[in-house]
Amino acid sequence: MIESTMKRIEALLESADQMDPVRRQELQKLLETLKDEVRILAESNQEEAESIAGFTGLTTHEVVRKSPDPKLVSISSEGLMASVEGLEASHPRLVSAVNALCTFFSNMGI
Repeated sequence: MIESTMKRIEALLESADQMDPVRRQELQKLLETLKDEVRILAESNQEEAESIAGFTGLTTHEVVRKSPDPKLVSISSEGLMASVEGLEASHPRLVSAVNALCTFFSNMGI
């Protein structure tokens, strides 16, 4: 399920023609890092990994829409941040990747 979710996220980015190419490339890089860390988590905790991938997909979907809704971006970003709570000690790189991604979304000014 994680792989299909990540592929769906990649497809969303590919079709986001309205997004600035530099920002899209930066987002792709952040998502690559996150994908690697989610795979590592999935080895020990599949459910948590699926939640993180799912919230990443929701947030990315909201951000790349032609007319993003700031409220939905905020709600889905909060869910993404909540999905890594408690993983700071065991998966610090994953938490760092999610923080970087949420900061990126926040800085988009949506």
